Amino acid sequence: MVDEHLIEEALKARDKAYVPYSKFKVGAVVKTKSGQIFHGCNIENAAYPMCNCAERTALFSAYAHGETEFDTLVVVADTEGPVSPCGACRQVISELCPPSMKVILTNIHGDIEETTPMLLLPGAFTPKDLQKEER
Repeated sequence: MVDEHLIEEALKARDKAYVPYSKFKVGAVVKTKSGQIFHGCNIENAAYPMCNCAERTALFSAYAHGETEFDTLVVVADTEGPVSPCGACRQVISELCPPSMKVILTNIHGDIEETTPMLLLPGAFTPKDLQKEER
């Protein structure tokens, strides 16, 4: 069952987006295990590589507030179908969130897809890949 309240919060987050170049607003919320909700929106910059996506903004905000255990992530945008996170966001989601956590992808038209970090990025590069074996 989809939490409509979280979708409404993601829509509120989307309204805060700073997108003077693309005009493509994205909102996200992450709900922590403790029940706190953190908003994220995409924030652009004239130096395009310096932009940050809504998903990462929400997760980084939660981390900055000491919340590191996540329950649900919701992402919303004005797309034809449910919005899909970019590759950078998928990588961050795969590292910071439990593999089977609920991820709700939606759009402003009410289309919804439920998935998990594991399904968003199968074969993700993880901290385990950084462990060096002595040879």
